[in-house]
Amino acid sequence: MTNLMFKLTAAALISALPTTFLTTSAHAHATFDVKEAEVNSYQRLAIRIGHGCDGQSTEKVRVAIPEGLISVKPMPKPGWQLETTTDDYASEYQLHGRAITSGVTKITWSGGDLKDAHYDEFIFRARFTDQLTKGKKLFIPIVQYCASGELSWSEIPAEGQDPHDLKRPAPGIMIKASADTHHKHTKTMDVIKVGNLEITSPIIRATPPNAKVAAGYLTIKNTGSEADRLIGGTASFAEKVEVHEMKMDGEIMRMREIEGGLEIPAGGEVTLETGGLHIMFMKLKEHMKEGETHKVTYQFEKAGSIELKLPVKKVERGGHNHNH
Repeated sequence: MTNLMFKLTAAALISALPTTFLTTSAHAHATFDVKEAEVNSYQRLAIRIGHGCDGQSTEKVRVAIPEGLISVKPMPKPGWQLETTTDDYASEYQLHGRAITSGVTKITWSGGDLKDAHYDEFIFRARFTDQLTKGKKLFIPIVQYCASGELSWSEIPAEGQDPHDLKRPAPGIMIKASADTHHKHTKTMDVIKVGNLEITSPIIRATPPNAKVAAGYLTIKNTGSEADRLIGGTASFAEKVEVHEMKMDGEIMRMREIEGGLEIPAGGEVTLETGGLHIMFMKLKEHMKEGETHKVTYQFEKAGSIELKLPVKKVERGGHNHNH
């Protein structure tokens, strides 16, 4: 009798396993590593794909960029083909004094083979504009495609509806007010001129106490008729000041110094920001603490040098993973 009861119980448990697995799998939604973002900030967003389609491998991932996100740049992924679709925005946006009316509205990674048993991330960077509604979530539809099926994480909840009530909810990011809202009249928001160049929003990124490097960001606009170059600089708190970019080295994304300096095209503008081009302060001599200020001298090929007093600020989710 005991043997019979054990066999019946075991059979019941085994028969329940597929249902339990499917229920768990169905709730393993495509999600972002970032849960919230400030307006007027750049964010590195990683789409987390935790399973395939009913056991099949994921072969393509597509994300639809909603209105309000601009300056979108996807990260290439080894073994996957990367495509972007560009279209007009419904609204006009201002970015560093320029009107932006179009940009990337769709990103597709395809040709890969992400096994159902494996996990991976698909990364892009975007600017959250101040036209997004603060205190509400921005939902970003994602579709993953398999050999004979797809999972469309694209359902957007109605006003007041709990996203968890939806079968395939699009992942959402809570929109917050900018931390700089009350500091718009500080020196860092002023235009600093050197030759034909205009510099805005220069900062140093706050670091952990034992960090050996720190990043610097700024925007440079060239109002002249000839290109110029940012070729480096000096700072008392670091042994070296270099201009860096991200580049693929085989299957690894690495940070590299830009040989010969960073070109600022005539009549153009270049933004050094988290997740992209940036200043690198090497071999730090002291901790970069949020709220402090430090003097930095930047050197340009034609405009010459300029000394700036830069604030140290906390920058969320920069996405730097330095492999020097």
